[in-house]
Amino acid sequence: MTVPVFIFVGHSNSGKTTFVEKLIPELTRRGKKVAAIKHAHHKVQLDTEGKDSWRYKKAGAALSMLVTTGALQLVADAGEEADGRDPTQLAARFLGEADLVLAEGFSLSPGAKIEVLRRENGKPPRCEIKDGLIAIVTDCPEVYPELPHFGLDDHAALAEFLLRQPHD
Repeated sequence: MTVPVFIFVGHSNSGKTTFVEKLIPELTRRGKKVAAIKHAHHKVQLDTEGKDSWRYKKAGAALSMLVTTGALQLVADAGEEADGRDPTQLAARFLGEADLVLAEGFSLSPGAKIEVLRRENGKPPRCEIKDGLIAIVTDCPEVYPELPHFGLDDHAALAEFLLRQPHD
C-alpha cells in the first residue's frame, strides 16, 4: 500500500503554504502522521558549505543526515527516477513513516491535486481537471463547479475529504 500524496497547487501568493500549514493540525488531530514536501522553483542552499554533513555529500555520499537533539535534516540526491519533481516517488523513497503526504507546488507532476485560488489574485486556475485536479479551495464558486469546493478557511472539511479519498 502506497502513502497517499495530495499536491497543493496555485499561483504565487494564493495562500497554499498558509492553507497547508493549517490543514496539518486538522489531520494530526484525526490521528494521521503527516509529511510535507515543498517544491522550490529556485535554487536553495540545503546544507552549509564547509560543515560536516556538507563535506560528506561533497565526498560522494548519496545521503547525509545531520541529527541534533529532537531534530534531523536529510540532504540527499533526488535520484534520476524522481528527478526531484515527482512527490509520489519522493514520498515512497524518504517518507515511509507518514500516513499521508501534503506536497506544495509540483503542478506539472502527476497525482491528485487541490488548487488554491483567490479571486483577489485575478488569475485563472493553474491546473485543469485533466491534470489530476480533485478539489478546489477558493472564493470563486464559478470555477470548476463540477469539483468539490472548500472555503479558504475550511481546513476541517478538506481534511475529511482527503481522508475519504481512495488510494492504492
